[in-house]
Amino acid sequence: MVSIGNKIIKKIDRPSRELVEAFRNLPVANIGDAMGRLEAVDSEISRMNSNNLLGVAFTVRVPAGDNLMFHKAMDLAEPGDVIVIDAGSGKDRAILGELMATYCEKRGIAGIVVDGCIRDAAIIKEMDISVYARGLSPNGPYKNGPGEINIPVVIGGKVIHPGDIIVGDNDGLIAIRPSDAEAVLEESLKIFEKEEKILDTIKSEGLYIRPWVDEKLNEIGCIIKD
Repeated sequence: MVSIGNKIIKKIDRPSRELVEAFRNLPVANIGDAMGRLEAVDSEISRMNSNNLLGVAFTVRVPAGDNLMFHKAMDLAEPGDVIVIDAGSGKDRAILGELMATYCEKRGIAGIVVDGCIRDAAIIKEMDISVYARGLSPNGPYKNGPGEINIPVVIGGKVIHPGDIIVGDNDGLIAIRPSDAEAVLEESLKIFEKEEKILDTIKSEGLYIRPWVDEKLNEIGCIIKD
């Protein structure tokens, strides 16, 4: 039987917990700047409650409006994982609601990201597990399959691999390949510390020192008149 589009891979390589935790409390904006300002997922995938997100990607690919493989993934994912669901950006029906979010929370799953819809939004808004989605729909999902677990998926226009480090805050989401993580972390911390110093100067002295503004205006031949 052909297994294309209908496959489950149980084991993934996960980065060390220490490396993952090093990204905690770093703004997604700073991480994004460190990654060329090109890697954040589509802004339509937004936070469904007030909880930031940090964990390791456990990926799922499902047909739009079907959650069979997500049911299986919930049993296979480990504490600290983020279940990342490529649902084809479907908005006709929800992939999950209160029951599945509660089960994931009970199992120690760090969060759920779905390029698709959820329901039971008012309840999920009050939960501790972090949930990101493209939208809301009261329509329930089918459970027919097929689908895949732990293959590269596309979320908000970005490819996410099993084992990637997922970071999310109110601004959005970003995925970091473990092989890039140390370099991205170092650059992100530099950007964060630089911005903190600039902010301190603005607050304490009322100054926002940016010589590059006039330099750029001069470079592009901007005419400035009194």
